[in-house]
Amino acid sequence: MDSEFDYRDQDVFAAGESTVRQRSGSTIALRGRNGRLRCARGRKTEGGATLVEFALIVMIFMTMVLGIIDFSRALYTYHFLSNAAREATRWTAVNGYNCNDDGSCNGTAGMNNGPASDTDIEAYVRARTPMGIDASQITVTVSHPVQTDSPAACATQATQNSTGCTVEVRVSYPFNFVFPFIRSTSLALSSTSEMIIVH
Repeated sequence: MDSEFDYRDQDVFAAGESTVRQRSGSTIALRGRNGRLRCARGRKTEGGATLVEFALIVMIFMTMVLGIIDFSRALYTYHFLSNAAREATRWTAVNGYNCNDDGSCNGTAGMNNGPASDTDIEAYVRARTPMGIDASQITVTVSHPVQTDSPAACATQATQNSTGCTVEVRVSYPFNFVFPFIRSTSLALSSTSEMIIVH
C-alpha cells in the first residue's frame, strides 16, 4: 500500500523494500516485494512560512483585542460623565435658592444642607465616581445661562439659582489610553446637562 513520506537525507527502511537514499523534495523510487518500481514525491518543509503567517495573525489579532479593551474603557468613562452631568443637574434643580423656604434642604434623603453651591455640586459629582476613574482629574463647571423667559432674579449672581432659572452642569475628564499605539495624548471627554430649577 502506497504511503507519503517526509523525505530527508536519510535511509528509508520499509518491510520488504530495498534501502534507498532519498533527497529532500525529490522524487524517489521504491522497489516493492513484487519487484515493481513505484514513485513517491516528497513534500517540502513549510515550517518557516507557517511561523511568519502565525506572527502576522497574532499581531493583528492582539491589536484588535487591545483596541477593543481601550475603547470599552473610553465608553465606560463617557457613560459615567453623561450620567454624572444629568444627576448633578437634577440634584441642583431641587436644591435651589428657595429650597430653605419649606425646610426640605436639611441634608437628609439625598438633599443638601441649604441651597447647592458650585462647590457642593462638584463634591456631589466626585462622590459618585466609580472605580477606574480618577476623581481628582474630573472637572465640574456650573453655569446659569439666562434665557429670554427667565425670571429677573436669574440675572443676579446671588439669586441665579432661584426657581425658574436654568442650571447647566458640564463634567469633563482627560481620558488616557493604556496602549499608546491607539493614541499617545489624552482624549478630552465631556458631557453637559441643562435643567430648570424647580425648588
